[in-house]
Amino acid sequence: MIHAILFDFNGVIADDETAHAACFCQALQEFGLTLSKTEYYGTYLGMDERTCTALLLTARDGKSDVGLVQQIQERKAELFRLHSAVQKPELFPGVIEFVQAARPWCRMAIASGGRREQIDRALRGTEIERAIELIVSADDCPVGKPDPAIYLMTLQRLNDDVRPLLMPGECLVIEDSKAGIRAARAAGMPVLGLATTYPADELREADCVMPSLAGVDPEALLRQFH
Repeated sequence: MIHAILFDFNGVIADDETAHAACFCQALQEFGLTLSKTEYYGTYLGMDERTCTALLLTARDGKSDVGLVQQIQERKAELFRLHSAVQKPELFPGVIEFVQAARPWCRMAIASGGRREQIDRALRGTEIERAIELIVSADDCPVGKPDPAIYLMTLQRLNDDVRPLLMPGECLVIEDSKAGIRAARAAGMPVLGLATTYPADELREADCVMPSLAGVDPEALLRQFH
């Protein structure tokens, strides 16, 4: 039985993957690294920027310099901050209604490879901000997807001082990326894939795939996963 929903953020709640990709690629280019759109969506989407940057540096230099990774992360954050000041990230149609309708049925958390300040800014003043119990971001978890660490950390924090304990199989993960789906499955959690970023046929590792959360009845969805 499902007692909690764990949402990825970018590509699931916020429709901002394109802006993130553009800012990240620009930051990398300023430090002499190249990342094409095909590589981003084919290999690195769903990983946190720290993991992706470390892999790119290792491929170029044979090693990853922690200080350089941090500089690139900070530059990307600055670029996205400037972008968001002009255009606040859009939330996907139907996601606010879904979260509001799901609130009586289960606990809800966000487990994202994005940075906390970016998540907070996008959700500020929305119904989702009030409904979400917990946010775990890349700032909290040192290991990115497809490693299951962020989902296991989210589960652990949901279980802090709360009984009965949630089990992995009682947490439904909602993801848009292949790396995220693999992370959730490695954590022992069922996964709903949303075809908001990848075509549906590339999300076959998920237990179920839907086009988006628009018009989805949370009660019926949870019954489907029971």
